[in-house]
Amino acid sequence: MHSTRVIVLWHFERMVEKVEIYTDGACQGNPGPGGWGVILRYKGVEKELSGYHPDTTNNRMELQAAIEGIKILKRSLIIDLYTDSQYLRNGIMKWRFQWKKNNWRLSNNKPVKNQDLWEELDALVGTHKIEWHWVKGHAGHPENERADALATNAIDKALQR
Repeated sequence: MHSTRVIVLWHFERMVEKVEIYTDGACQGNPGPGGWGVILRYKGVEKELSGYHPDTTNNRMELQAAIEGIKILKRSLIIDLYTDSQYLRNGIMKWRFQWKKNNWRLSNNKPVKNQDLWEELDALVGTHKIEWHWVKGHAGHPENERADALATNAIDKALQR
């Protein structure tokens, strides 16, 4: 009896699409006027985004930057997201699961700070595969420095009006 060994290889012709997102938030005073900056890189093309809020915190601007960077995407993608915020990275990767389980409350039963933004970010991340990378802020990382400049320039522009 002859046995035939068949190996089935699945080959995906479609290339997996990936985008890089670099985010940063800034605040003049905490709380105070704040800004956020985002750089998106997709297939070698870059797009910059930024925004301003008159009275906010640095943590809110870090969250807003990630939200805006993800929200602009038109379809599900693989995302490499870079941030210098441990609050953002740990919150999304570690803490949010327990927060959600506790109805967005901390272990001491106090509400999670910035719950509105955490809920928005939580809804957005479910449609993508995201790798969250931490980079040290103000340490010469080129895209982090640019995202920081976008955030601080958004504040400066708004305050000059």
